[in-house]
Amino acid sequence: MQHTRIARTGALLTAIVLAGVDAAQAQTGYLRPPEPIPSIVTAQPTPTVLVGRDRQTLALLAREALPSISEMAEPELRLAGFRISPRTNGVSSTRASYSTGITFQELGSGRQRVVQLPAGARIAYAQWSPDGRHLAFVNALENGLELWVAQVATGQARRVLGPELNATIGTPYRWLPDNSGFIVRRVVPGRGQPPRGSEVPSAPVIQENLGRTAPARTYQDLLQSPADEALFEHYFTAQLSRVPLAGGRPADLGAPGIFFGFDPSPDGRYLLVTRVKRPYSYVVPAWNFPQETSVLDARTGARVKLVADIPLTDNLPPAFDAVHEGPREVEWRSDAPATLAWVEAQDGGDPRRDAAVRDRVFLLNAPFTAQPVPLIDLEHRLSYIAWGRPDYAIVRSAWWNTRWERRFAVNPSNPAAAPRLLVERSYQDRYSDPGTPVTTTTPSGHAVMMFTEDGEGIFLTAAGASERGNYPFLDVMDVATGESRRLWRAEDPYFETVLTVLDRDGSRILTRRESLTDPPNVFVRTLPGDQARAVTNFPDPAPQLAGIQRQLITYTRADGVRLSGTLFLPPGYDAARDGPLPMLMWAYPTEFRDAAAAGQITDSPNRFSRPGGSSHLFLLLAGYAILDNPTMPIVGEGEVEPNDTYVEQLVASAQAAVDKVVEMGVAHRDRIAIGGHSYGAFMTANLLAHSDLFRAGVARSGAYNRTLTPFGFQAEQRTYWEATDTYTRMSPFTFANRVNEPILLIHGANDDNSGTFPVQSERFYAALKGHGATVRYVVLPLEAHGYRARESVLHTLAETINWLDTHVKNAPPRAPSPSTPAAR
Repeated sequence: MQHTRIARTGALLTAIVLAGVDAAQAQTGYLRPPEPIPSIVTAQPTPTVLVGRDRQTLALLAREALPSISEMAEPELRLAGFRISPRTNGVSSTRASYSTGITFQELGSGRQRVVQLPAGARIAYAQWSPDGRHLAFVNALENGLELWVAQVATGQARRVLGPELNATIGTPYRWLPDNSGFIVRRVVPGRGQPPRGSEVPSAPVIQENLGRTAPARTYQDLLQSPADEALFEHYFTAQLSRVPLAGGRPADLGAPGIFFGFDPSPDGRYLLVTRVKRPYSYVVPAWNFPQETSVLDARTGARVKLVADIPLTDNLPPAFDAVHEGPREVEWRSDAPATLAWVEAQDGGDPRRDAAVRDRVFLLNAPFTAQPVPLIDLEHRLSYIAWGRPDYAIVRSAWWNTRWERRFAVNPSNPAAAPRLLVERSYQDRYSDPGTPVTTTTPSGHAVMMFTEDGEGIFLTAAGASERGNYPFLDVMDVATGESRRLWRAEDPYFETVLTVLDRDGSRILTRRESLTDPPNVFVRTLPGDQARAVTNFPDPAPQLAGIQRQLITYTRADGVRLSGTLFLPPGYDAARDGPLPMLMWAYPTEFRDAAAAGQITDSPNRFSRPGGSSHLFLLLAGYAILDNPTMPIVGEGEVEPNDTYVEQLVASAQAAVDKVVEMGVAHRDRIAIGGHSYGAFMTANLLAHSDLFRAGVARSGAYNRTLTPFGFQAEQRTYWEATDTYTRMSPFTFANRVNEPILLIHGANDDNSGTFPVQSERFYAALKGHGATVRYVVLPLEAHGYRARESVLHTLAETINWLDTHVKNAPPRAPSPSTPAAR
């Protein structure tokens, strides 16, 4: 079958015939979509930009393109919720993303210095030194992970530590606050060979519960045997050590352990560590294992204070705001030399209990021998603390059931002073978002709120959601009154976000700016006024897509809920001249507690749009119109749970979207497909089961049987036994006999996402096949929840184009259905 795309040739709309995919190739190897899609997918990505501590230097990190399937096939261990490389003692190749080059650029002059790196460098975990004079990074070798530093002034790079780092749990180093070196997590010296379990079982694996209530959500990659426990300890156990910036022999700190966190205090005297200990669990991941959080002496590793000793957390209630008892979220106060802050639940950690105070925040100053001092009592759960200076911090609390948030100003130097309420609102109301504080760093490298030059205000920035779309802004909030005034807001034709404030008087800001035709680049903007100077000049990563048309559209559901979506049309398309096109709608439902918030616009009309990876937007090059993210809100107000009417609201939203694009003349009612990834795949299957709105569906990495996620899923907190009818009604597996439109199922063979086990697609395919449905089931070897190997990505795109060409674009007229056009 041949495939067509629509492209611009002069002012004409021209159909360009692209080479089709040989159907026999499906049996012999990976498919490839027609050009120019492979060229775009495999092109060099736009560099990552890191803003320096001094706000005068940028680090531009060149990024790797997609890995090959052979790279993805490297050995991998899946242990306690992690996927690691036994070869490097780091993240598995199925998850790792690397940079390949570093360039320093001066903000003022534009002068660049290319850092000289070793051949074949693969860079990760880049971090500025506290004084901004160096950039540290990890270099991945075949046999391990090295620590390097690059000097900003010269661009010279050198190795600080050989392939000894242990990054199984993430970033394997921290800068010391005085810039003299690092605390690192190293492979234990003399660790030896990994344990090898016998292939002959010595005993059955037994789990037992003796009347203890311990509900658990569905997790992947858990420990399954004593052999797994031994491997977990072998690879995750690390030695904390001090390493001088100049290099030299590491100085070990205390005994080896499995360290989830290790953070120097701002004054550098102490180290806050969280250590995992036995007993382990086969039903929850490692972050639920027993943990001790302690303060150590940063020179000797001796314990100074045991802050928390948390037992195995496998018995939390299913509700989202359930937490364990005892100290949690222990951290350093970033604006003080050595003060601990943490929060403790006052309701037993159970949101189902009535309690006037649910969380209490505590402070404890060095030397940590006094009693902790309460800072604030919260009616809801602590969300975050933004530290600023000794007399000012902002505490945010939130509550899932109501989607409500509060923000308070507190005085950490006088905890007895009453907190002052700054904000109280539904956090789903994006139009009223006051913004989050812009941060800077202290001399020790810790993040704090940036105050204005006179110290009377802080800077706030937000997405700036509005009836017109997103127009990001920068405000100054008076710390005494809580009142804000606008310094700047993005305006047409640009979408422009604030990266940082360059001058504390607010006269210069650093932004990332784009438009429908201009790719994202970094700008220095002078305020007030419209003067903006480009700092970077990144080109269009996919010029083949220049001229695509993008429009933010709005429409209304039958029950009055406002909806929106972003309409993409191929280059050169003219509705009056070319008529309706085949269309793919790609969506993802979201639950809301308020119909007004559900109807708010969530996109910008001025975004630069270029697809990457397995994006559905590549279908523009195959002659399709795309309605991207047509909103599918599932609303439940008051005591009504959103999912109790999930199917009805889903079909109503889809009906409104179809009616809108047909009314606009850009799509034919009989040539529209629906698709989505993960919860969007779940949505796709439900729409095909409960309506006749679409000719076909594309469902990637979805879950289709909710009895396999019985202790909650997505935004559903109730268990299967508490809401049996809702779970059943929402499961498209239950209604596989009603799916009478062709559906393409794609799933990563090694899906690691909670709830979307590959068996979900396997059994749904079997159910569909058993009822005579038209269905194709594609399993991508080695892929997780998202698809990374270029062969997998190109195959996914080829399968999608072939499926939609066959069942939508070139399908014969649909026979009249005995059911109604919408809900069945």
